[in-house]
Amino acid sequence: MTDNSEYVPPKIWTWDKESGGRFANINRPVAGPTHDKDLPIGKHPLQLYSLGTPNGVKVTVMLEELLAAGHSGAEYDAWLINIGEGDQFSSGYVAANPNSKIPVLVDRSGAEPIRVFESGAILIHLAEKFGAFLPTETAKRAEVLSWLMWQMGSTPFLGGGFGHFYAYAPTKQEYPINRYAMEVKRQLDVLDRRLAESEYIAGADYTIADMAIWPWYGALAKGLVYDAGEFLQVDDYRNVQRWTDRIAARPAVKRGRMVNRVTGDPASQLHERHDASDFDLRTQDKLQDAE
Repeated sequence: MTDNSEYVPPKIWTWDKESGGRFANINRPVAGPTHDKDLPIGKHPLQLYSLGTPNGVKVTVMLEELLAAGHSGAEYDAWLINIGEGDQFSSGYVAANPNSKIPVLVDRSGAEPIRVFESGAILIHLAEKFGAFLPTETAKRAEVLSWLMWQMGSTPFLGGGFGHFYAYAPTKQEYPINRYAMEVKRQLDVLDRRLAESEYIAGADYTIADMAIWPWYGALAKGLVYDAGEFLQVDDYRNVQRWTDRIAARPAVKRGRMVNRVTGDPASQLHERHDASDFDLRTQDKLQDAE
């Protein structure tokens, strides 16, 4: 269905009705908490409050990679934040992240807790804290950070742009779908050309740039988001496909993708993670809760 009716913006915009679509019940034009509730605190220095969306997966992959590399100080508790139920608007969550988006990390390893919000900032914080997955040599570091910022600046056109109008908007409109489909294919071409000359996004080494880009564009390359694989002809981007498969095969990535996940095969979900053994000690109750 195509809605060709013309919309004339009012002189002053007012919030007088829901916007429609899947996330209409949590969208609002004001910030701040809606209810009082403290965040839980587990036993580890690193406390993550998140959901297994691509932005959340970036951080859980990073934490699992750090642990796999032998950084025992990266042990963490991952608490589930259900954005559909408005958990991100609790007083405790807003205190940790005034932007009320997932994820947020509270680093309690020092004398005073440090809040870190925005997934890219969390990746940098952890990389610098543990001296891993972010080069110290100036040119290589600049390349990694450039691609990390590329992801943060580009993905809103994929998610809030293409994803919203193609998959979630209450009506299908030709102009926004075409506009954002064109941009997403351009982004895939940017990645494909880069990966034609480089094993990983920022060069020969696996870095936080890969961890940031893979959850979004790797899922897109496999048709796992927005059911848009055929529409965007993602199989044409062969270098992106090669890179996607290589990262998906990493054991730490497999674990990271499970954490705080609440959709898909119940066997792929670990709603909360408080110890490495949680991956092996998934009870039948957890499986039933995920169904």
